Amino acid sequence: MAFGPVQVLVLGFGPDAEFKGEALAELRKLRENNIVRVIDLLFVTKDESGEVGVIELTDVEGMTEFGAIAGALMGFGAAGEDGMVAGALAGAEIGAEGKMYDDAEVWYIADSIPVGMSAAIAVLEHHWAIPLRNAIMRAGGVALADEWIHPQDLIALGIDAAQ
Repeated sequence: MAFGPVQVLVLGFGPDAEFKGEALAELRKLRENNIVRVIDLLFVTKDESGEVGVIELTDVEGMTEFGAIAGALMGFGAAGEDGMVAGALAGAEIGAEGKMYDDAEVWYIADSIPVGMSAAIAVLEHHWAIPLRNAIMRAGGVALADEWIHPQDLIALGIDAAQ
């Protein structure tokens, strides 16, 4: 079972955000082209009166697989091969419930969002990386570090360099 690297992406949206469906359309294209799998997408908003709205979209099959793999790895770390089997079964069972966040976690997220703001948390599996990772492994390579560099990081480096 090939499973790609998983990214948790947390996005914030201010009171002037305009949700026209563009981001969801782009995410859908990435999914349809097998570039990413959207394992879970949680959207929490708090309107001007403090009323909270929550939408969660989950790929139950993806959650079950992700739960099994994550559980197996955690179980192996805790108790070797016996722990791996127990962890895989427990993780798959939790994933099959189809919810990544329980009510307490959703309310924790909602509490941290200022009035008039929204937050989206996307759990993405990067399918594009699987063949590259496998080729690196076949060549005897291993990942030593993994970082994302964003444009604002480069701007900050430029500011630091100019001082």
